[in-house]
Amino acid sequence: MNQTPPPMDAASLAEAFQTFARASDELTQAYNGLQGQVSALTERLTFLMAALPAGVVLLDANGAVEQLNRAAIGMLGAVPAGTPWSFMLKRFESTDTPGEVFLPQDGDAMRVAVSETPADTRGGRIVLLHDVTEAWTLRTQTARNERLAAMGEMVASLAHQLRTPLAAALLYTGHMASTEMDPTARSKVADRALERLRHLEKLIQDMLIFARGEALGRESFGVCDLVAELAHTIEPVAQRRGVAFSADCTAGARLLFGNRKEIAGALLNLLENALQVLGDSGSVELTAREEGGNAVFVVQDSGRGIPLELQARLFEPFYTTRADGTGLGLAIARGVARAHGGEISLKSAPGEGTEFSFVLPLANAGEIDKTGANP
Repeated sequence: MNQTPPPMDAASLAEAFQTFARASDELTQAYNGLQGQVSALTERLTFLMAALPAGVVLLDANGAVEQLNRAAIGMLGAVPAGTPWSFMLKRFESTDTPGEVFLPQDGDAMRVAVSETPADTRGGRIVLLHDVTEAWTLRTQTARNERLAAMGEMVASLAHQLRTPLAAALLYTGHMASTEMDPTARSKVADRALERLRHLEKLIQDMLIFARGEALGRESFGVCDLVAELAHTIEPVAQRRGVAFSADCTAGARLLFGNRKEIAGALLNLLENALQVLGDSGSVELTAREEGGNAVFVVQDSGRGIPLELQARLFEPFYTTRADGTGLGLAIARGVARAHGGEISLKSAPGEGTEFSFVLPLANAGEIDKTGANP
C-alpha cells in the first residue's frame, strides 16, 4: 500500500520556497544575460551587413525575401519582405559570362555577379550580389587595348601581306591586257588573278573580324547540330584529299548561345588547318561533348605535331608556318572563344599529332527563353 509522506513543517516549507526563489532569480539573470548577448550580436550582424559593399539578400525556405542589406537595396530598390526571389530574377538579363547578369538601372545597366549559398538548416539561402561593372569595363577596355596594340605591331607585316597578293593580281591582270595571248592562256591568267584577289579578300575579312573582336547577333542553337553542319562541309574536302574524317557528338540536345556564324567559322578554321597539315593522308576527328556546364569541341589530327617552342606563338596574329596562310585564323578563333566566355587550347608533341580544344559555356535558361528554343 502507498504511504502518504509526512507533512512538512513550516521551517522546511519556508526553506524550500527560498531555494526555489534563488533558482528562479538565477535563471532570470541568466536569461537576461543571454538576451543581452543576442541583442548585441544582432546589432553587430546588422552593422556588418550594412557595411558590406556586396549586396546581401536573405531568403526563407520558400525562396521568399526576408531581409536585404543597404547595398542590396541600392541595387534592387526597396523589396517588400515575402517577395518571391524568382520574381526578382526576371529583372536580370543574361550575359556572355556564367554567373554574371545585367541589372537595368536608371539610364544604364549594372553588371552584377550573383552567387547563392545555404543560410541555415531550415532551408534558407543567402544571395550575394557583387557589382562588377567597373571590373568588367576595365576588362573589356584592356582586351580592346591589347587588340589595338597587336594591330599596331602588325602594321608592317600587314603591308607585306597585302602587297604580295595585290602585286601578283596586278601582274596577272597586266598580262591579260596583252593582245598576243591566246584564249586558253588568258583563261589561266584570269584564274590566277582571281585566286590572288580572293586571298586578298580573305585577308582583309580576317583582319576585320580580328579587329572587331566581339560576337554580335547571338542566337541559341544545338551543339550537335553545329557538329553535323561542320561535318557536312568538311567531309567532301577530306575525301578529295584522301584524309579519313570522322565526327561525333555526345552533347545530346544541349544548346549554345552566341554568334553561330563566327563559332562555326572558328571551328571550320581549325578543321581546315588540320587538313592542310596532313596533306593527302592521315586522319582528322571532330568530337563534341558536355563537360562541367561547357561544350567542349575537340579537333584532333594524326599529323607530325607541333614543336613546343612554336606552340606559344601559334595564336599570335600574322604568325604562320604556311606560305599561303594569313596568320590570323587561330588568333580569330581565340578571339571568338573569349568573346563567348570560352577559351581555346592545344596539346601537341612531335610525331604525335595535334589536338585543339575549343570550349564554350552552354546556354542558360534565360538565353534559351530569349530565342524561344527548347533544350
